[in-house]
Amino acid sequence: MMKAYQPISSTHAPMQRRGFVAGAVATGLAGIVGNAPVLAQEAPKKGGTLRLGMSGGSTSDTLDPRSFSDVIPITYSSMFWNGLVEIDNQERAVPELFESWEAKPGAAVWIFNVRRGITFTSGKSLDADDVIYSIGLHRGETRSPIKGMLRPITEIKKLTSHQIQFTLASGNADLPYLFSSRQLIVVPNGTTDFSKPDGTGAFTLTEWQPGVRVVATRKPGNYWKPQRGNFDRVELLYIGDSSARTQALLTGRVDAINRLDPKTASMMMQAPNIDVLRIKGVGNRFAFASHRDKAPFDNLDVIMGLKYGIDRQAIVRNVFSGFAVVGNDHLVTPGSKYFDASLPQRSYDPDRAAFHFKKAGITTPIELLVSEGAFPGATDSAVLFQESIRKAGVTIDLKRVSSDGYWDNVWLKAPFCAVFWNPRVTADLQLSNTFLSDAPWNDTRWKRPEFDKIVLAARSELDETKRKKLYADAQRMIADDGGMINFAVGDLLTASSKKLRGDAPDERYELNDMRLPEKGWFA
Repeated sequence: MMKAYQPISSTHAPMQRRGFVAGAVATGLAGIVGNAPVLAQEAPKKGGTLRLGMSGGSTSDTLDPRSFSDVIPITYSSMFWNGLVEIDNQERAVPELFESWEAKPGAAVWIFNVRRGITFTSGKSLDADDVIYSIGLHRGETRSPIKGMLRPITEIKKLTSHQIQFTLASGNADLPYLFSSRQLIVVPNGTTDFSKPDGTGAFTLTEWQPGVRVVATRKPGNYWKPQRGNFDRVELLYIGDSSARTQALLTGRVDAINRLDPKTASMMMQAPNIDVLRIKGVGNRFAFASHRDKAPFDNLDVIMGLKYGIDRQAIVRNVFSGFAVVGNDHLVTPGSKYFDASLPQRSYDPDRAAFHFKKAGITTPIELLVSEGAFPGATDSAVLFQESIRKAGVTIDLKRVSSDGYWDNVWLKAPFCAVFWNPRVTADLQLSNTFLSDAPWNDTRWKRPEFDKIVLAARSELDETKRKKLYADAQRMIADDGGMINFAVGDLLTASSKKLRGDAPDERYELNDMRLPEKGWFA
């Protein structure tokens, strides 16, 4: 067995990956800024009602894990169900319902042990069949967004009632991280009706109004995760408007909000009863995605004109009030050890943009669909894009669309629209989810077999020097040929009442990896 993949249990050290927040603070790349709470060792207390005001969902949200694509569904899923592997605040893979794991040499065959003594809401005991069935929901005939990620698994074999062997088409050194995907929640074997969640989580569903609110109550008895599941009740309120979210927190209607508006962040940092958590340059990737298989975006000169014609610094300064860093189109986080720091940052150059547009023969306006449902500031970002690209002799025709249902009706359908991407914990997940030819969430429809081969080779490469080179090549291909215009990487900004505990900094998602209902408590 490979030493790097020895079994992990709750008493063993977790699988190590670079802790981004700590490393970033040390190197000056990022920092925890503002009047964020001190994360001292404090014994959690039971009781109270947690009220969250959140953006990142719609009236079309469901309880089916195969449909989860935004942060509100991810948040409420963690109330009712558990996943297989959790990512801790140092970006390490740690056990959840998979208690331990190990890989054979080459990392193509893995053995995972299922935790014992865990029961679903219905009283059924967790076993390997439940896990195999739950993974199977995202394989075969399904529209699950993680179907492509699981495709390299060629065989799932039940060894015992609590042990499973996975065989891959080729080695994958990051397989435990793949099993941390938030759609991979575990349900009882044979589940087809998700409307009444039967999970191993700390809470049960008591009210379900997608687009309005979700209410959950704590299960009686002790939750299987010590010191978690502390609230008696959780109310998750859909508040899409950033001003309304901020006001709800200031007036005490809610205890915490996500996606704090950068324009009001400085003011909120001065509020006496509010804690603001800011982690610089690790948050969402804000972008405009174009379909590379549809005119005029199938012309590389058009793509390069758009990439040189956007003033990224102006957007960071004016839309995000400096609470962001400029992006460079490939989405891999600067905190990743595979981030290609040598890739030149593309800057605003209207003359160069004009050269490419003239070469492409662009004479008609380019339509761009935007909505605050994509991300707060999407419309203002598009307006600045419209202004900056005008100096290159091209007109962008902005079409403002409804926030509700944006991710169902516009994303993946409109040839050019505003998007954002949460950071993924590994370079492989970031690139595979977004840019592989067969990725369900390939929102630029960019399909390059050469790129696919590079990512698949990097996934199984155990030589770190070679692996880093492969990922660097992948990032360069996207930056030079892909249809993603990632103009900014936001600071992670959340705000909460000073009485609330547990909103620890996490690179992947806000509100403590979207697990604040499970991890938090009141002082």
